[in-house]
Amino acid sequence: MTSAALSFILAGTTFAADEITFWADREGRSLEQAIAEADLLVSCPHAGAAIPAELAEWLAPELTRRLQFDFTDYSTATIVRRWAEIDPRVVVVENPHPRMVRDPNRAKPDDVVATLREAVERVAAAGQWNQVDLTGVDAIRPVTFSFFPILRVPESPEELERLCTDFGEAGERGVDVYEHTRDELIDRFLTVKSAQAAEAGGSRFTTLSFHDTMNTTTTPEGAVNVVREAKDRLPAVVALSNRGDIKGEERTPKDRPTMGSERLRTLAAAHRDGFAVSDPKSVQLNQPYLGSQEIIQARDRFAAFHIEHPESLLVTDAVQAEFLREFLLGATATAELQTPGDGWPEADPTHIDAIAQACKASWDRYRETV
Repeated sequence: MTSAALSFILAGTTFAADEITFWADREGRSLEQAIAEADLLVSCPHAGAAIPAELAEWLAPELTRRLQFDFTDYSTATIVRRWAEIDPRVVVVENPHPRMVRDPNRAKPDDVVATLREAVERVAAAGQWNQVDLTGVDAIRPVTFSFFPILRVPESPEELERLCTDFGEAGERGVDVYEHTRDELIDRFLTVKSAQAAEAGGSRFTTLSFHDTMNTTTTPEGAVNVVREAKDRLPAVVALSNRGDIKGEERTPKDRPTMGSERLRTLAAAHRDGFAVSDPKSVQLNQPYLGSQEIIQARDRFAAFHIEHPESLLVTDAVQAEFLREFLLGATATAELQTPGDGWPEADPTHIDAIAQACKASWDRYRETV
């Protein structure tokens, strides 16, 4: 078990694009070479866990390291970095900030400060530990999805204004950098891959938004063992989402699939092979999640690109992968989290490598069969 202490980023740290972008053989290959040889951009909007230290004064005293990490997709970070090391056909971009600073898989509010102010006011009105509706203002959540406090409620309007300002300024140094880097990478991929498609008579480019979620939530004592309702549970390995139905087909013309339905089904079959699952239901489509902001935004960017370049032979897709966190963590770490405590388990390098190798195998299989 790791230390139970909270994890922080040094105050004032501003991240650069090259610190949050990963690809194979960085010493021998430039990013330009990596983009030329890759066909998959993996984004991890919730991988960061460490909190900017300048926000420490606003944290709820009840926040533990376990709650801190549980409110992130921290387990995805080590896996996708290892995947990037072993697979020259992927480039990875990772959000260095936790989603508590601002969630880049939600639409960015026009006014971040005003949105946070509204969220804090709703939490204060509901009362600490009580369920609260944050619909429309959950880009920055003062509470976890189990309604455990993350932020303390400011005691005065002046404190609230200062909290909102601090979050806005902190976000500029991390999550904003992530979004800019991700979007710039997409544009660079589109330029390079479209040119390659013209030369080769066709090519593909896919963005993958990589996540994880547990099928249990947390008790006040820190045990992550409260089973979710059946409708909210993930399959045993991964849910692949394109905003479609359970077959990947369009649900409504107002919300077009982000990836072709046949290609999504092919990708699911490839994951069943790559992860060597015995039960086909271990990999499902659009259950329980349809996919969120990152794939919606990518779909719309791709649509604009094809309108601008109707002659392009490039096939573009965006897909979300929501892995079962218990599967990514492994049995030992999962069992540890199911008991009361404040800490977070150490990662198992052997298990991480096995998952990364299976991710690579799945996408290799997809390329062979699509």
